[in-house]
Amino acid sequence: MEVPQEDEEYIWREVRLPLLIPVVPEPELDRETGERRRGRDIVIAIDHGRNSKHAFDWALIHFCRLADTIHLVHAVSSVDNEVVYQAAQKLMEQLAVEAFQVAMVRSVAGIVEGDAGKVICKEAAKLKPAAVLMGTRGRSLVQSVLQGSVSEYCFHHCKAAPVIIVPGKDAGNESLVW
Repeated sequence: MEVPQEDEEYIWREVRLPLLIPVVPEPELDRETGERRRGRDIVIAIDHGRNSKHAFDWALIHFCRLADTIHLVHAVSSVDNEVVYQAAQKLMEQLAVEAFQVAMVRSVAGIVEGDAGKVICKEAAKLKPAAVLMGTRGRSLVQSVLQGSVSEYCFHHCKAAPVIIVPGKDAGNESLVW
């Protein structure tokens, strides 16, 4: 994987989230400073895998605070493919509703066309979030070394924010098989 170029553009398609999620009002003024209290922006990379869902759940329980905004990013090969877009939109809607119900955080969702690692790093560079969270792919150590992974790419190339890689639920139960 190559390092993304600064002037390189990518295609981004916003997901309209359901109206079931109430609009979160602007934060109140802080008593001491008179400035608006503002939550953090947090990027969560999402796919249809169970490790991605586990990382999302972990973020809601252990990382997100009340005034935060989570940015759900899902990378696809083409945003023009309606079947792929509909499946991703349904996933994003479910996660946005869950995020509000569990942690009362605001969600913004986007489906991005391109190489997953590059577009996640590019989105992080644009948003300057408090952190970028993602799950592992669930491959063995040998497979990851030979083929690489999105989380490994982001860990090495994402300079805008710390990258938190949440291991899968059964990550501790694996044994190294050669």
